[in-house]
Amino acid sequence: MQTLLTPSHCEQVPINGLVYNVRHWGPADAPRLLMLHGWMDSSASFQFTVDALRHTWHVLAPDWRGYGRSQWLNRRYWFADYYADLDALLDRYSAGVPARIVGHSMGGAVASIYGGARPERIAGLLMVDFLGLLPNEAHEAPARIRDWLDHTRATPQLRAYASREQLAARLRQFNARLLPERATFLATHCASQLPDGRFAVACDPWHKVPSPHLYRIEEVMACWRALTAPVLLVTADEGYVMQRFGKDPGELQRRMDCFANASIAHISDCGHNVQHDRPEKLAELIESFFSYPDPP
Repeated sequence: MQTLLTPSHCEQVPINGLVYNVRHWGPADAPRLLMLHGWMDSSASFQFTVDALRHTWHVLAPDWRGYGRSQWLNRRYWFADYYADLDALLDRYSAGVPARIVGHSMGGAVASIYGGARPERIAGLLMVDFLGLLPNEAHEAPARIRDWLDHTRATPQLRAYASREQLAARLRQFNARLLPERATFLATHCASQLPDGRFAVACDPWHKVPSPHLYRIEEVMACWRALTAPVLLVTADEGYVMQRFGKDPGELQRRMDCFANASIAHISDCGHNVQHDRPEKLAELIESFFSYPDPP
């Protein structure tokens, strides 16, 4: 039997000169959770997790710039802009109150680095399958810049599909754990129709252009050391954290040791998109970690 979807509504708000789409679930006066989606995704991706929450929350999930219904730049993106966007979003939705944040993948990257710069803004951070990237070596710089230059010579394109049904089938091909009804939902709410009538994931294709900058893990770890809020890292047995560090527990521990108050929860039979594969377990971890507030 198909799960009844928790209703959501969207509002468009000005954020750093762009029109941002922010999705809301639950009553406005309920305790707030801010959910930040990952790369090549959008806010509706959290629908199944919201459906599985046992308590009443006001969940807010923005589409990052260039994703979903938020404004697209149609040109190159710079990662640091996401820190400024999160800062502005917290000014609007959590002014003067430290925020409870759930960040999947890139969303966890943005929140964890931002939290080192503004530790007073975050009450707790649940990072879903993210603990940084593998580091680059200095000698890789010329090739990275050359690759970036080559990619910017022409407008990038996303793979398009003749119908939403075809897109849903591709999502299930990519992730065998994805239930048919969830694939259909994602192909409807996390996709957009192109001018030629075909469908693609709702992401500006310029996000596919690789960064010219090397990844500096020591700088990231310095931000993590400045983050004072409790952190829960959720890993998946077939997720990115285990792929990158499963055979290097020393490096995993070195990164976790950066956080002043951190723990790990592992989910089995699950891939990187935990919010699609095991949303019930993720919802359970969210409510356990954030401890639903007692009524006044």
